[in-house]
Amino acid sequence: MDLGLAGRVALVTGGSRGIGRATAHVFAREGMRIAIAARGAERLAATAAELTALGAEVLAIQADFGRPSEAARAVDETAARFGGLDVLVANAGGSVGERDLALSTDEDFDATFRFNVGHAIAATRAAVPHLEASGQGSAIFVASISGRAPSTRGAQYAAAKAGLIMAAKNLSWELGPQRIRVNAVSPGSLLFPGGGWERIRAERPEDFAKFEREDFPWGRLGTDTELADVIAFVASPRAGWVNGTDIQVDGGQRRPSIR
Repeated sequence: MDLGLAGRVALVTGGSRGIGRATAHVFAREGMRIAIAARGAERLAATAAELTALGAEVLAIQADFGRPSEAARAVDETAARFGGLDVLVANAGGSVGERDLALSTDEDFDATFRFNVGHAIAATRAAVPHLEASGQGSAIFVASISGRAPSTRGAQYAAAKAGLIMAAKNLSWELGPQRIRVNAVSPGSLLFPGGGWERIRAERPEDFAKFEREDFPWGRLGTDTELADVIAFVASPRAGWVNGTDIQVDGGQRRPSIR
């Protein structure tokens, strides 16, 4: 299926590894012009080289999305380089601080919200004029199964991802008159090189095997590429009537984590 993305411009935050890297690879194969933004310069350069080898026009932006202003800067640099922006994928995120409530601090919760929700909102705010000018603008927030299913620890991350899902739903209404679609995509646990689940598989093989066997209908975790393919479809004109929703890409996973 031709997704109609060739020649369009995308910005992927957290674009140097995992979900972001896989998404940028799919975008490159679709013929998009791509900006990837992330904190680590070495990994960012390596991913940019991979995308260039696929024939894509690439901009690499070093940015720390713990500061939402960096997200706005990434949007501005992308639009300046490519003359606009059609697709925003707000993928950067994670948990800050201790995962146990008794050990966590108010600062941990604040920083986790800034990293996940704050950066996505700042990026979207800066992107609105460009997405509107596109005529088919799409913003996608990468949330998580943790935003809808409870776990035993990590309340700050779960609350932030739930907030991200609801922010997408609200913004789909606010920005709808400008013909900008806003959606969330919520992955389950994904296994990819260098990721946390690969480390847990090596360190706790029996727990990992039990998790796969009991919590996934197919008996395995998902992959970053499986999620990236969904993100590309949602970003495309082929999904032009997909708006204001949270798309669960978790293989039917039962609970967020064993961590």
